[in-house]
Amino acid sequence: MISFRNFALRRGERLLLSDVDLALHAGWRVGVVGRNGTGKSSLFAALMRDIEPDKGDLDLPGKARIASVAQETPSLPDPALDFVLSGDAEVHAAVQAEANAFAAEDWEAVAEAHQRLEEVNGYDASARAGRLLHGLGFPAETHPKAVSDFSGGWRVRLNVARALMTPSDLLLLDEPTNHLDLDAVVWMEEWLRRYPGTLLVISHDREFLDNVTTHTLHLHDGKAKLYAGNYTQFERQRAEHLRQQNIAFEKEQAERAHLQKFIDRFKAKASKAKQAQSRMKRLEKLAGTEAVRAEREFRIEFPAPARMPFALMRLNDANCGYGADATILHDVGFGLEAGDRIGLLGPNGAGKSTLVKSLVGELSLLSGERYAHPDLRIGYFAQHTVESLVEGTSPIDHLRELSPDSPTQAFRDFLGKWYFPGDRAFEVIDGFSGGEKARLALALIAWRQPNVLLLDEPTNHLDLDMREALAEALSDFDGAIVMVSHDRHLIGLVCDKFVRVADGVVEPFDGDLDEYAAWLRTRSGSEQKKAESKATKPVEVAPPAPPAPPAKKINPHKLAKAEARVAEIEAKLADIETSLADPAAYADGGKRANDLGREQQALRAQLESAEAELLSLYE
Repeated sequence: MISFRNFALRRGERLLLSDVDLALHAGWRVGVVGRNGTGKSSLFAALMRDIEPDKGDLDLPGKARIASVAQETPSLPDPALDFVLSGDAEVHAAVQAEANAFAAEDWEAVAEAHQRLEEVNGYDASARAGRLLHGLGFPAETHPKAVSDFSGGWRVRLNVARALMTPSDLLLLDEPTNHLDLDAVVWMEEWLRRYPGTLLVISHDREFLDNVTTHTLHLHDGKAKLYAGNYTQFERQRAEHLRQQNIAFEKEQAERAHLQKFIDRFKAKASKAKQAQSRMKRLEKLAGTEAVRAEREFRIEFPAPARMPFALMRLNDANCGYGADATILHDVGFGLEAGDRIGLLGPNGAGKSTLVKSLVGELSLLSGERYAHPDLRIGYFAQHTVESLVEGTSPIDHLRELSPDSPTQAFRDFLGKWYFPGDRAFEVIDGFSGGEKARLALALIAWRQPNVLLLDEPTNHLDLDMREALAEALSDFDGAIVMVSHDRHLIGLVCDKFVRVADGVVEPFDGDLDEYAAWLRTRSGSEQKKAESKATKPVEVAPPAPPAPPAKKINPHKLAKAEARVAEIEAKLADIETSLADPAAYADGGKRANDLGREQQALRAQLESAEAELLSLYE
């Protein structure tokens, strides 16, 4: 159990939290919510003992193992799989000890390493790390790549995978869905629902919170209040709480006015003085219920397009990609008309961003044609848009770059609508939060008055209130929209048509987002096992031949035979691992251990082939 008693926390001169008294019990999955700046990340820092409370106590179980996502990833030469595996320090040390002992032909050390691997459940560690990487969108061929070869967003995913690999009783996740695609978010939800420890997660994705959390901790106005239930249930409870508070406040104010009126009228009369004194005491004892202070609602808007042609743009028989040897999408036929609101769905790496870049014209078609209406005006938000803002400049400077002849007051009026009021419009953006930079990037797009919005993950860094404001603004937008987003709440509110991008094909998807998630699970199950086998396979073992295409009807005896074959090989591998852990295997100078090692590698190759055959039958 985690308990806060009279807990208070400051950052600099600002009081973030005060008088916090609550307890979080083992096994709870708690969503930590509140507007930016209310102290969510600082609370995590206190749990990690990185900062001390300014007042009160924060009690954690003495031997609690805490895992969290690192904020930075150094540019390491280590393979991605090894980086994730190192999250489990004991297993990683045992694996390294085994490799070193084999290299030195120190058979006694090899035996000790095998015994240690058995103790720490290390034999399947590489497979577990491979599963995490695959679930977070890393294809099997990227698992051996150096960490330094990945971009910033993919390094964030590596940090998430490493945190999930770390054995823990308490898992702290701060915006884990940023930089993830929808399929990776769906996978993470399932993983976290199975997590046996206590989870605290900061997220601005309400669907993710609804699907994962059992409790909600709301930080607001220096206070922390715990609610039972997920985010939607929290919203209902909070709305009812505020309604009851408002009723109590109005009732108390009416009683105060009545008592004060009596006191003012009769306090000078001797016959009523005693009653007036009684009412004065009653007035002093009233609870002092606070008035409900409504949080300021964010509201933004995209100006109406200057021109709105019907047929905006189209790709005909288009091949999209990065060269003849890197064609991602084939024979694409995609049209965009006025009023279209299209959500792009598809697995990681399937080509959603490639399609968007091809629509924008940022990526030239390999073949086919791209038609664009002469009055087409595109507003494009890419995953790198926020990073393209110029450091050392202000929001006003960015607008002036777009419209040199426009008056400064027009810029100030416009930026005020996007919550950069007064002098904030002149502040250098270097000190802006990620959410403020994302809001500025969207404002710059709105300034251009586009008639088409192509949005690739626009909600990264935006808090829940700003996401709601963006959803309303997009719903009111008169132009056409094509969106890629892992935020199902946003894409479900804004988009009325879905297009699936998978296996090089772009095609309409007739289902809803729940049906898409179900399709994704059925698709990814077998692919995940294949990817894990490939990722954890020894280098010297040749890959098996690809399985034959599945028949339309499968003989159940054939399926049973394939299952029995897999079970038989697994049993043999288990026997060999037991033998390798026995010191007697090394009594002859390591000859028997060498023979067992070679047999183990051969069986692993056979197991991979047998599993591939079984998976093809399952499919």
